[in-house]
Amino acid sequence: MKGIVFNLLEQVVTAEHGERTWDALLESAGASGAYSSLGNYPDEELGRIIGAASQELRVPAQDVVRWFGRRAIPLLARGYPAFFTPHRRTRDFLLTLNTIIHPEVRKLYPDAVVPEFEFATPAPDVLHLGYRSPRRMCALAEGFILGAADHYGETAELAQPSCMLRGDPACTIVVRFAARA
Repeated sequence: MKGIVFNLLEQVVTAEHGERTWDALLESAGASGAYSSLGNYPDEELGRIIGAASQELRVPAQDVVRWFGRRAIPLLARGYPAFFTPHRRTRDFLLTLNTIIHPEVRKLYPDAVVPEFEFATPAPDVLHLGYRSPRRMCALAEGFILGAADHYGETAELAQPSCMLRGDPACTIVVRFAARA
Protein backbone atom coordinates (compact mmCIF):
# COMPACT_ATOMS: atom_id res chain seq x y z
CA MET A 1 0.00 0.00 0.00
CA LYS A 2 1.35 3.41 -0.93
CA GLY A 3 2.28 5.74 1.90
CA ILE A 4 -0.07 8.42 0.62
CA VAL A 5 -2.99 6.26 1.78
CA PHE A 6 -1.53 6.14 5.29
CA ASN A 7 -0.92 9.90 5.15
CA LEU A 8 -4.54 10.53 4.16
CA LEU A 9 -5.80 8.25 6.93
CA GLU A 10 -3.69 10.11 9.47
CA GLN A 11 -5.04 13.47 8.28
CA VAL A 12 -8.65 12.28 8.40
CA VAL A 13 -8.33 10.69 11.85
CA THR A 14 -6.47 13.63 13.41
CA ALA A 15 -8.89 16.17 11.90
CA GLU A 16 -11.95 14.43 13.36
CA HIS A 17 -10.58 12.65 16.43
CA GLY A 18 -7.27 14.33 17.29
CA GLU A 19 -3.60 13.39 17.28
CA ARG A 20 -3.93 11.35 20.48
CA THR A 21 -6.42 9.07 18.80
CA TRP A 22 -4.09 8.57 15.83
CA ASP A 23 -1.20 7.78 18.16
CA ALA A 24 -3.39 5.37 20.13
CA LEU A 25 -4.45 3.59 16.92
CA LEU A 26 -0.83 3.22 15.83
CA GLU A 27 0.14 1.83 19.22
CA SER A 28 -2.80 -0.57 19.30
CA ALA A 29 -1.99 -1.73 15.75
CA GLY A 30 1.74 -2.06 16.41
CA ALA A 31 2.34 0.29 13.47
CA SER A 32 5.31 2.60 13.00
CA GLY A 33 3.43 5.73 11.98
CA ALA A 34 6.32 7.01 9.85
CA TYR A 35 5.01 6.90 6.29
CA SER A 36 6.52 8.52 3.21
CA SER A 37 3.93 9.23 0.53
CA LEU A 38 6.18 7.50 -2.02
CA GLY A 39 6.93 4.52 0.22
CA ASN A 40 5.35 1.08 0.07
CA TYR A 41 3.99 -0.49 3.24
CA PRO A 42 2.35 -3.83 3.92
CA ASP A 43 -1.39 -3.93 3.29
CA GLU A 44 -1.68 -5.75 6.60
CA GLU A 45 -0.40 -2.67 8.43
CA LEU A 46 -3.28 -0.59 7.09
CA GLY A 47 -5.59 -3.46 8.03
CA ARG A 48 -4.30 -3.42 11.61
CA ILE A 49 -4.85 0.34 11.89
CA ILE A 50 -8.38 -0.02 10.49
CA GLY A 51 -9.00 -2.89 12.92
CA ALA A 52 -7.81 -0.76 15.84
CA ALA A 53 -10.11 2.07 14.73
CA SER A 54 -12.99 -0.37 14.42
CA GLN A 55 -12.45 -1.52 18.00
CA GLU A 56 -11.94 2.01 19.34
CA LEU A 57 -15.01 3.42 17.60
CA ARG A 58 -17.07 0.24 18.01
CA VAL A 59 -18.09 0.17 14.36
CA PRO A 60 -17.45 -2.50 11.70
CA ALA A 61 -14.12 -2.22 9.91
CA GLN A 62 -15.86 -1.78 6.54
CA ASP A 63 -17.68 1.27 7.95
CA VAL A 64 -14.33 2.72 9.06
CA VAL A 65 -12.91 2.22 5.56
CA ARG A 66 -16.02 3.77 3.96
CA TRP A 67 -15.82 6.75 6.36
CA PHE A 68 -12.13 7.18 5.56
CA GLY A 69 -12.75 7.19 1.81
CA ARG A 70 -15.52 9.74 2.11
CA ARG A 71 -13.48 12.06 4.31
CA ALA A 72 -10.36 11.70 2.13
CA ILE A 73 -11.99 13.11 -1.01
CA PRO A 74 -11.80 16.79 0.09
CA LEU A 75 -8.08 16.31 0.75
CA LEU A 76 -7.59 14.71 -2.65
CA ALA A 77 -9.62 17.45 -4.34
CA ARG A 78 -7.36 20.09 -2.76
CA GLY A 79 -4.16 18.17 -3.56
CA TYR A 80 -5.10 17.15 -7.08
CA PRO A 81 -7.62 19.72 -8.36
CA ALA A 82 -6.92 18.87 -12.02
CA PHE A 83 -8.77 15.58 -11.51
CA PHE A 84 -11.86 17.26 -10.09
CA THR A 85 -12.31 20.68 -11.69
CA PRO A 86 -13.11 19.56 -15.26
CA HIS A 87 -16.30 17.88 -14.00
CA ARG A 88 -19.63 19.13 -12.74
CA ARG A 89 -21.11 15.76 -11.81
CA THR A 90 -19.94 12.79 -9.78
CA ARG A 91 -20.79 10.34 -12.54
CA ASP A 92 -18.58 12.17 -15.05
CA PHE A 93 -15.72 12.26 -12.55
CA LEU A 94 -16.00 8.53 -11.79
CA LEU A 95 -15.97 7.64 -15.48
CA THR A 96 -12.39 9.03 -15.63
CA LEU A 97 -10.98 6.53 -13.13
CA ASN A 98 -9.54 4.12 -15.71
CA THR A 99 -8.67 6.61 -18.43
CA ILE A 100 -7.29 9.62 -16.57
CA ILE A 101 -6.96 9.22 -12.79
CA HIS A 102 -5.37 5.79 -12.48
CA PRO A 103 -2.90 6.34 -15.35
CA GLU A 104 -1.81 9.56 -13.61
CA VAL A 105 -1.52 7.74 -10.29
CA ARG A 106 0.75 5.20 -12.00
CA LYS A 107 2.92 8.06 -13.33
CA LEU A 108 3.31 9.53 -9.84
CA TYR A 109 3.64 6.13 -8.15
CA PRO A 110 4.91 3.62 -10.77
CA ASP A 111 4.49 0.61 -8.51
CA ALA A 112 0.99 1.55 -7.31
CA VAL A 113 -1.63 -1.19 -7.44
CA VAL A 114 -4.93 0.40 -8.40
CA PRO A 115 -8.29 -1.31 -8.75
CA GLU A 116 -9.81 -2.08 -12.12
CA PHE A 117 -13.26 -0.76 -12.93
CA GLU A 118 -15.82 -1.65 -15.55
CA PHE A 119 -18.64 0.78 -16.17
CA ALA A 120 -22.20 0.55 -17.40
CA THR A 121 -24.44 3.58 -17.73
CA PRO A 122 -28.02 2.26 -17.95
CA ALA A 123 -29.58 5.68 -17.22
CA PRO A 124 -28.36 9.28 -16.92
CA ASP A 125 -28.59 9.16 -13.11
CA VAL A 126 -27.28 5.59 -12.66
CA LEU A 127 -23.80 4.12 -12.87
CA HIS A 128 -22.80 0.49 -12.42
CA LEU A 129 -19.18 0.03 -11.36
CA GLY A 130 -17.55 -3.36 -11.61
CA TYR A 131 -14.69 -3.38 -9.09
CA ARG A 132 -11.76 -5.80 -8.98
CA SER A 133 -8.75 -5.54 -6.73
CA PRO A 134 -6.59 -8.05 -4.89
CA ARG A 135 -7.03 -5.80 -1.85
CA ARG A 136 -10.81 -6.25 -1.88
CA MET A 137 -11.39 -2.73 -0.53
CA CYS A 138 -14.76 -2.08 -2.13
CA ALA A 139 -15.78 -0.14 0.99
CA LEU A 140 -13.02 2.36 0.17
CA ALA A 141 -14.42 2.70 -3.36
CA GLU A 142 -17.87 3.30 -1.84
CA GLY A 143 -16.43 5.95 0.47
CA PHE A 144 -14.70 7.67 -2.43
CA ILE A 145 -17.98 7.64 -4.38
CA LEU A 146 -19.87 9.18 -1.46
CA GLY A 147 -17.12 11.77 -0.94
CA ALA A 148 -17.14 12.67 -4.63
CA ALA A 149 -20.93 13.10 -4.49
CA ASP A 150 -20.47 15.44 -1.52
CA HIS A 151 -17.84 17.33 -3.50
CA TYR A 152 -20.16 17.83 -6.46
CA GLY A 153 -23.20 18.69 -4.32
CA GLU A 154 -25.04 15.49 -5.13
CA THR A 155 -26.37 12.51 -3.24
CA ALA A 156 -25.36 8.97 -4.12
CA GLU A 157 -27.46 5.98 -3.17
CA LEU A 158 -25.34 2.82 -3.26
CA ALA A 159 -26.19 -0.85 -3.57
CA GLN A 160 -23.77 -3.73 -3.93
CA PRO A 161 -25.50 -6.78 -5.42
CA SER A 162 -22.20 -8.69 -5.73
CA CYS A 163 -19.12 -8.45 -3.53
CA MET A 164 -15.77 -10.22 -3.36
CA LEU A 165 -16.06 -10.18 0.43
CA ARG A 166 -19.16 -12.37 0.07
CA GLY A 167 -17.37 -14.75 -2.30
CA ASP A 168 -18.27 -13.21 -5.65
CA PRO A 169 -15.48 -12.92 -8.28
CA ALA A 170 -15.91 -9.13 -8.42
CA CYS A 171 -17.91 -6.40 -6.77
CA THR A 172 -20.69 -4.54 -8.50
CA ILE A 173 -21.53 -1.15 -7.03
CA VAL A 174 -24.75 0.37 -8.33
CA VAL A 175 -24.95 4.14 -7.79
CA ARG A 176 -28.02 6.31 -8.25
CA PHE A 177 -27.24 10.03 -8.28
CA ALA A 178 -29.50 12.96 -7.44
CA ALA A 179 -29.00 16.67 -6.94
CA ARG A 180 -28.75 17.55 -3.28
CA ALA A 181 -31.95 19.25 -2.08
